[in-house]
Amino acid sequence: MKLFDVYPLFDITPVKASGCYVWDSMGNKYLDLYGGHAVISIGHSHPYYVELISDQLQQIGFYSNSVQNPLQIELAEKLGEISGYDDYQLFLCNSGAEANENAIKLASFTTGRKKFISFSKSFHGRTSAAVALTDNPKIVAPVNQTSNAIILPFNDIEALKEAFEQNEIAAVLVEGIQGIGGINIPDYNFMEEIRRITKENGSLFIIDEIQSGYGRSGKFFAHQYFNVKPDIITVAKGMGNGFPVGGVLIAPEIKSWHGMLGTTFGGNHLACVASIAVLDVLKSDDLIENSAEVGDYLMDELKKMKGGFSVRGKGLMIGLEFDVHVKPIREKLLNEFKIFTGVSGAKMIRLLPPLCLSVPESDIFLNAFQKVLTDLNMLLIDRKNQT
Repeated sequence: MKLFDVYPLFDITPVKASGCYVWDSMGNKYLDLYGGHAVISIGHSHPYYVELISDQLQQIGFYSNSVQNPLQIELAEKLGEISGYDDYQLFLCNSGAEANENAIKLASFTTGRKKFISFSKSFHGRTSAAVALTDNPKIVAPVNQTSNAIILPFNDIEALKEAFEQNEIAAVLVEGIQGIGGINIPDYNFMEEIRRITKENGSLFIIDEIQSGYGRSGKFFAHQYFNVKPDIITVAKGMGNGFPVGGVLIAPEIKSWHGMLGTTFGGNHLACVASIAVLDVLKSDDLIENSAEVGDYLMDELKKMKGGFSVRGKGLMIGLEFDVHVKPIREKLLNEFKIFTGVSGAKMIRLLPPLCLSVPESDIFLNAFQKVLTDLNMLLIDRKNQT
């Protein structure tokens, strides 16, 4: 049997990782400024994380949600404390798409309505309801197309008001910071208006913090830069530091019943200890503060450079937008300087490193990036002179 060919792959085989570094099968060492799509939050193979998962596996790795699991309660209590949402409820699942699916379903159950609003350049997952609210027609199959999904221009308050005038809306779904769409930060007034309008209309406000949460932005949740408190928050990626886990944080006034939501693997023993380890390390190692400080340093230094690009982001969620395609820049960083970065579309490089990234490690990237920009500018000048 062959693998279903849906991923374009680099010719690199990672075999070991630690902190902000990855080693391949040839012994090459890479600085990881992408964290596997913002998944690695506390650093690769953190010893405390490894210890907790290893110890748990020797006791019990899995049983169903039909029995007591005190680890779920511990996780919920620690998540509530560090996030500032200790009065909320937690539903555990396995991924970001699954978290959004459950949030959408829960909002529809609660309001009795069908229609949802999301925004241009959004990404909420590849499963049925989540992908219908994702602004990427290439990954929306015919079966996913529905009139219940209304995608509006991002940061457009008037379009939002008009949609509410014309429809009964179950919920509005927005990312704390848009990730795949290009590190787009919501306007302060836009977020406040979503909160006001949803309350006035008996709708729910869902914030997708799957990529922007867990300290990535320099606060536990990116929406905590705004004066809003949503009804539902979805989390995943950095939640398990690589272990598949997702969650839905649910306001106390939203009521449940047995069988309303469910999952086979969600909240299993290994997922819980992985998530507990992440929260413990975020706190003990001051990684949220580090994300804010190192992120500010990186962005300040990048803004000093000349190279035809703009910089935006919060914490260690940074986008570098160019007027030209970034493929040669990214390839040069990877192949010559052994630095992993990400992209958003053809003209943006995304930096989503582990939250333990240090200033000296940032300088490694900054020096390499400056050399890449210089080399490419010299190449462009040579080509222009030749013509």
